[in-house]
Amino acid sequence: MRTSFGWIVAAVTVLTLTGVSSPQSAEKADASSVKEKLVGAWRLAWEDEQGTDGKMKHIVDHKGTIVYTRDGHMSVQIMLPNTNAPRDVDNPVKYDQGGYEAYYGTYEVNEEAHTVTHHVQGSLVRALVGKDLTRVYQFSDGQLILKSSRADEHWTIAWEHY
Repeated sequence: MRTSFGWIVAAVTVLTLTGVSSPQSAEKADASSVKEKLVGAWRLAWEDEQGTDGKMKHIVDHKGTIVYTRDGHMSVQIMLPNTNAPRDVDNPVKYDQGGYEAYYGTYEVNEEAHTVTHHVQGSLVRALVGKDLTRVYQFSDGQLILKSSRADEHWTIAWEHY
C-alpha cells in the first residue's frame, strides 16, 4: 500500500512541476509559445492576392520584412518591384503608396482566435494610423502565414524567418 502511494505522490509531483496536471499552465505555455514563435525578423516568401477579375494571383517577386519584438512592438515593410504598373488588386483598404507599404506599432496575440492584431502607430499611408489590423495567423512548414480577418479582403501572405 505504501509503495503504491509513494508512486502516486511521485507522479503527481512530476506532473505538477511540468505543468501537465494544470490546464491553466498548459494554456499559459501555449500562449507564450505563440508569441515566442512570432518574435524575430521574417522575410516575405510569397503572397496570394485577389485581382480585380476575382482570380487569385500567386506573387513571389515582392520583397519585404516583418519584425515582432518580445516587448510587443512590430513593423512591416513591403516593396513591389514595378511601381510604374498599376496594381490589379481588389482590396478595399489601401496599404501601399507608390508600390511601397510600411507601418509600425504594437501587437497583441489572441491565441484562442489564432489572431495577431497590429495597432498602427505610424504608416506611410496616413489613413492607417490609429487603426487595428487583425490578421489570422498559422504556422506551416516553417512559415508564418497571415490573412486578413476582414471578409472583404482576400489575400494571404507568407513569411520565413531570416
